[in-house]
Amino acid sequence: MAYYRKVGEVPRTRHTQHHNPDGGLYYEELMGEEGFSADSSLLYHRAIPSAIVDAAEWEVPDQSLRRNAPMVPRHLKLHDLFQGQEWKANDVVESRRLVLGNGDVRISYVVAGAPSQLYRNGIGDECVYVESGTARVETVFGALDVGRGDYVILPRATTHRWVPTGDEPLRAYVVEANSHIAPPKRYLSRYGQLLEHAPYCERDLRGPAEPLLVEGENVDVLIKHRGDGPGGISGTRYTYPTHPFDVVGWDGCLYPYVFNVDDFQPITGRIHQPPPVHQVFEGHNFVICNFVPRKVDYHPESIPVPYYHSNVDSDEVMFYCGGDYEARKGSGIGQGSISLHPGGHSHGPQPGAYERSVGVQAFDELAVMVDTFRPLDLGEGGTAVDDGSYAWTWAKGRREQREQGEG
Repeated sequence: MAYYRKVGEVPRTRHTQHHNPDGGLYYEELMGEEGFSADSSLLYHRAIPSAIVDAAEWEVPDQSLRRNAPMVPRHLKLHDLFQGQEWKANDVVESRRLVLGNGDVRISYVVAGAPSQLYRNGIGDECVYVESGTARVETVFGALDVGRGDYVILPRATTHRWVPTGDEPLRAYVVEANSHIAPPKRYLSRYGQLLEHAPYCERDLRGPAEPLLVEGENVDVLIKHRGDGPGGISGTRYTYPTHPFDVVGWDGCLYPYVFNVDDFQPITGRIHQPPPVHQVFEGHNFVICNFVPRKVDYHPESIPVPYYHSNVDSDEVMFYCGGDYEARKGSGIGQGSISLHPGGHSHGPQPGAYERSVGVQAFDELAVMVDTFRPLDLGEGGTAVDDGSYAWTWAKGRREQREQGEG
């Protein structure tokens, strides 16, 4: 995110001496993207950031995938993944369950009540949408307090941990990229400022406000990285001689930040607007959009729900996390549901929704959509909560007639 911030104390000139109170030197670290050719920040550590005293394998959560075969649209009931009180012992890192994925992006879900271990993703950025609950996200850049409707953007290799707060379970929808995640390029000036036509601006973004300094010795950090495990993913546990949260100051344009979905300003029109107007972020070969409460089409003969459409180049994943989604009524989809509409399948409103929407002036709905430009496979979490009948909901009654005829 090319928006400069400075937190704590940094020297006047980069790559020069920065003295600690004892007269010694703080250790400067450049954290940057694309080698030295894109956004970066400079962090000033009390201790040498490269020092480790031990390393061991870490078994990451199940990353195995299976094909969506036969290729059909699916309804995945994420709220069924975690039942009863078991969530109290779960954490956001090691308890997340893989729902969908491909070589560009992985989508997981978790309900958590316990602090995670220190962790960093060495493969790509993470975008975590907080469905409900609250947490403090402690990072090497500082802490972020987050709650319902927050997108938390964590750049690749950011050491952090999740600490749920309050009595309510923390429900998190996790999008892990094999790339970086950023605002769409069409929202940005050539120098990186969010433009006037963008549905949000820099003042809507929350970043760390002060350094987070923690004492400790022999501290473990879980690292997800490329390897020979399922999906080409492996894990390692590093042990650091001192706590990694030792940054006294940093500055630059690369850091974790938070954007709340309530600050997204929807773009509407006289007739139905296509999904790109709802876009909030993008990564390599995928985009993230959100459908928020809004006034809808005002042409006198408009049909406010989406027209039927074929995803020729993409798979569409919709996570329903608030309100009442008009187009899906009668399908069984509710809060905490995912719909998967694969490329090659024509989809749109459920039977009756097209007609019911005529004359409607506003939609009260909240959904997070991920469109991928390569086919998605099913993770173990998605397979476990597939309702098995969503594909036939557009032909309700006819499927039953066909089965009776075969019987």
